[in-house]
Amino acid sequence: MMLGLSLATFTLVHVLISLVGIGTGLMVMDRLLHNRALGLGNTIFLWTTIATSVTGFMFPFKAFGPPHMVGAISLVVLAFAVTALYVGKLAGAWRWIYVVTAVMALYFNVFVGIVQAFQKIGPLQLLAPTQSEPPFAIVQAAVLLLFVVLCIIALRRFRPTAL
Repeated sequence: MMLGLSLATFTLVHVLISLVGIGTGLMVMDRLLHNRALGLGNTIFLWTTIATSVTGFMFPFKAFGPPHMVGAISLVVLAFAVTALYVGKLAGAWRWIYVVTAVMALYFNVFVGIVQAFQKIGPLQLLAPTQSEPPFAIVQAAVLLLFVVLCIIALRRFRPTAL
């Protein structure tokens, strides 16, 4: 039991938090790309993405593995994003630090979502049962490339005037 919940219920809560983080992260990405105020969705994105990583560490495990590494890196990246937003107020260099770290945090959440999809969805699992096959690598490379391009565009466009 985690936090008084069965493993199945805890997993469902973790997945729902992750999906909220991804959904609100996509809204934030849209705001960055269109130079709009970040709003409440940004706060929800940051805190649900932090909660996703934190709850990921609460699952039973015997050894520190790749999912834990992604979670740890994500938390460090999110610490910079939160600092850029709430301490730096997106002024000066804090603007680009925020854009890069927010996009990275969203990417990490999507990356893990893709891993989970290839592990849990039958047709995807058949395409890449060990996740070392070309279909998995192609999808992950395409998503990474997409996020790099979106980050570059957001860096050029986003000029915050209000949080």
